[in-house]
Amino acid sequence: MNSVLWAVYGTGFTFFMTALGAAMVFFFRGAVRKGVQHVFLGFAAGVMIAASVWSLLIPAIDQAEEQGMAGWVPAAGGFVLGGLFLLALDSLLPHLHLGETKPEGVSSSFKRTTLLVFAVTLHNIPEGMAVGLAFALAAQNTGDAPFSAAVALALGIGIQNFPEGAAISLPLREEGLGTGKAFIGGVLSGIVEPIFGILTVLVAGSVTPLMPWLLAFAAGAMIYVVVEELIPEANQGEHSNMGTLGVMFGFLVMMILDVALG
Repeated sequence: MNSVLWAVYGTGFTFFMTALGAAMVFFFRGAVRKGVQHVFLGFAAGVMIAASVWSLLIPAIDQAEEQGMAGWVPAAGGFVLGGLFLLALDSLLPHLHLGETKPEGVSSSFKRTTLLVFAVTLHNIPEGMAVGLAFALAAQNTGDAPFSAAVALALGIGIQNFPEGAAISLPLREEGLGTGKAFIGGVLSGIVEPIFGILTVLVAGSVTPLMPWLLAFAAGAMIYVVVEELIPEANQGEHSNMGTLGVMFGFLVMMILDVALG
């Protein structure tokens, strides 16, 4: 199996689902209700938590042990490095979360709409890395199980990318952008997934011993996004149970996909 080609297919699918979600701006004129946004954000968080465990950390430990290492060393080390990487990006990249008025990151002259797109782009980076690495891992192992697990991960990330694309394009239109520009903004927020997915596969393919570290790195980056951004935003407001239920449902869906197809 050509790992780069399959990474293109996998991350291409997740990118397509983001674009499909962003296309909802052509069909819905009203704003997305807060309760619905909370469910979408919670669902994305649940998917990412389950994917971090079943699709990234457990394979990282297994790969390390096959290489004769203590499984927890690259799993823990990569996890910490992934979190630090997202912390650095979060501190440096100018971005603005939905519902907020004060941008984060270094000071910039970017428009509010651009900052909103950058905020979503941030957490699409580890998603692209995770899908790319899953297919790279499948390419390095014989049998159907690793490939099925990679497909399950791409499917889970893709499912949560659909509402995510809508959740960025619809607010962009509310910010005053035209429908076409709001759609493009939603699409561009997902373009980093194939970019980082393919780049990560190229690194993993040339330095196989790094695979456990890279898998755990992607997991750490994803968990940082979940704790820093998705869960707090999903639980904003007086009644936070919708976001909590979204997290549980997202976790359940990703867990079932991974176990059933893995």
